[in-house]
Amino acid sequence: MPTPPPTGPLVTRDTLAKQLRMLGVKTGETLLAHTSLSSLGWVNGGAVAVVESLLDALGPDGTLVVPTQTGDLSDPSVWRDPPVPEEWWADIRATMPSYDPRITPARGVGVIPETVRTWPGALRSAHPQTSFAAVGPRAAEIVDGHAPDCRLGERSPLARLEKLDARVLMLGTGYATCTGFHLAEYRIPSPRVPVGRPAPGGGWEVVTEVSITSDRFDELGYDFERDRPVVVRGTVGAAEARLFPVREAVAYAERWLAVHRPREEEI
Repeated sequence: MPTPPPTGPLVTRDTLAKQLRMLGVKTGETLLAHTSLSSLGWVNGGAVAVVESLLDALGPDGTLVVPTQTGDLSDPSVWRDPPVPEEWWADIRATMPSYDPRITPARGVGVIPETVRTWPGALRSAHPQTSFAAVGPRAAEIVDGHAPDCRLGERSPLARLEKLDARVLMLGTGYATCTGFHLAEYRIPSPRVPVGRPAPGGGWEVVTEVSITSDRFDELGYDFERDRPVVVRGTVGAAEARLFPVREAVAYAERWLAVHRPREEEI
């Protein structure tokens, strides 16, 4: 049976850049992008065209930032999708490659962040599980100094983005992907948990970290959008798009999580 032709819409680099500008993306700003390529329609040039359009809209003075997480560099005892046999755990820990920001691929965040990660001039932060990659004049300022025991807190690129008055672009993704909300988890009482991962240079290490979860982030985002007139909504390609300040989202999440999703602090 023949494969049916794509239904579109046909999307190009130029049309995406134009629509991003119409949405409100500004030349010279810093943008944290959460993206879904499949939501955009039939993109001529795929992920490369999307990244080009984002850089076109931002201009030479703008900086594009994306999450390049590597959640597979974790303890196999917590893997659920799929799990692995317990008798494999020790060997997996002993042989798992260490994180290398130059070559370790992003996982679970889509093809567009992986394209940014390998873009000429891209820089990537050092955290072995929750790194960010950036392209543009403020890239080093954002990604340098990502502490190995601070996934998404005060010593991560998220706090730098907040300080720089960056904005979040959600391109075909829901609020469950909004990494900025995690910064709020570091500012309210939250559990601490042991986190296992391959150590730099080989071997295995366990660090104590703030427990992070996107549970109820969709609900949090709905309330944020309802209560704060800072969320710009529009369409880019075939995707629903949202644009809003990191600072506003984090401040709202701090208050919301403390009331609607309190979590007992444990040391």
